[in-house]
Amino acid sequence: MTTDLRKRKKDTELKNGARQETVDKEKVKKEKKSSLCLKCFRWTLILALLVVTVVGVRLYRDNELVKRHEAALRTLGMEGLLLFSSLDADKDLYISPEEFRPIAEKFTGISPAFDYEEEENLDPNGEALTVAARFQPLLMETMTKSKDGFLGITNSALSGLRNWTTPVVPNTVVFARQFKAFLPPKNKVDLGDPWWIIPSELNIFTGYLPNNRIYPPSPKGKEVLIHKLLSMFHPRPFVKTRFAPQGSVACIRAVSDFYYDIVFRIHAEFQLNEPPNFPFWFSPGQFTGQLVISKDASHVRYFKLFVPNNRTLNVDMEWLYGASESSNMEVDIGYLPQMELESLGPSIPSVIYDENGNVIDSRNPDGEPLEFVFEEITWESEISWEDATKKLEVTMYPFKKVSYFPFKEAFDRAFAEKKLVHSILLWGALDDQSC
Repeated sequence: MTTDLRKRKKDTELKNGARQETVDKEKVKKEKKSSLCLKCFRWTLILALLVVTVVGVRLYRDNELVKRHEAALRTLGMEGLLLFSSLDADKDLYISPEEFRPIAEKFTGISPAFDYEEEENLDPNGEALTVAARFQPLLMETMTKSKDGFLGITNSALSGLRNWTTPVVPNTVVFARQFKAFLPPKNKVDLGDPWWIIPSELNIFTGYLPNNRIYPPSPKGKEVLIHKLLSMFHPRPFVKTRFAPQGSVACIRAVSDFYYDIVFRIHAEFQLNEPPNFPFWFSPGQFTGQLVISKDASHVRYFKLFVPNNRTLNVDMEWLYGASESSNMEVDIGYLPQMELESLGPSIPSVIYDENGNVIDSRNPDGEPLEFVFEEITWESEISWEDATKKLEVTMYPFKKVSYFPFKEAFDRAFAEKKLVHSILLWGALDDQSC
């Protein structure tokens, strides 16, 4: 009996121990769960506080910006605020020295040299060429607004357009080495293989660039030469357009032992108005060009840049009726007869040496400039101008990989290839393009 009592006592102790162990485990579980919940609550609270802080700071900054904007409007008035906003590139309502640069240049007449990695390597004794500008102003009667006598359009809105009748720089000298910006990358030396001189910075996330700007940003890198050339037409060129397709693209049309024949396409626009007038954007459909240059960029045989004038309309125009981005805007199109730059001859040395290395006079005894004789270039391989420009067009507009034909020709082509016709009305009557 004593043995039974001991056994029962032992069993009871074991059961009690098991129960206590189960209780301890449950207690540990509860403590872990409680600790986890507390951690989650802390992190949730921290994140919530962080979000509230960020939103609060953003609201505070936006509120302060609105207050500064209202104060600026009271102080400067609408016209003064337009001038201020045109300089305030980052829209923080403060003008930095870089943002003030256009005003400094306008009053002092001195333009600082732009940063360009190639300019420091330019040889002052290297070859140079003279580039001439030719310009005929837009035909006002080709604008759709002309049909009702520009009814409702203020004179100030179109003042920049009407006053632009000649190029601001008829001729300029350019070093041959500066055209190195147009040379192909090492992996783009095949005929018709396009590369970007100035790549586009626009995408579905960036959208488009602001309309309420007057002065262009400082050009950088390869933008410098293009900005300099376009500045021959007008003092305010923008080498990057507000809307896509943006940038400049090129390809090799022909190649020889020492030369490239490069075809290029530039999308750029101009700001024609200055304060107190509101912005007026002048956007040619494209600039097309040709450059015949030595592979080391030491010599330029030929250069030309022009706005194609083979169509009835070739310029888009947009102007604002207010200082802000949300101001009302007018849009029109028109025809520009001529806008081109062309070299007056091949590049020639700035300093001429004889066979003994002595500097000689660049003029003959009669005072006439020495004449240079250049060898004729024999192209080893080439593609047509049409094929090269088509490659550039497809690069700018990838949807044009599909061939487009005039409306009347599309049916004959479709019948021959046993395909359907997809007609797209782009502008005007049914005489445009089909594919």
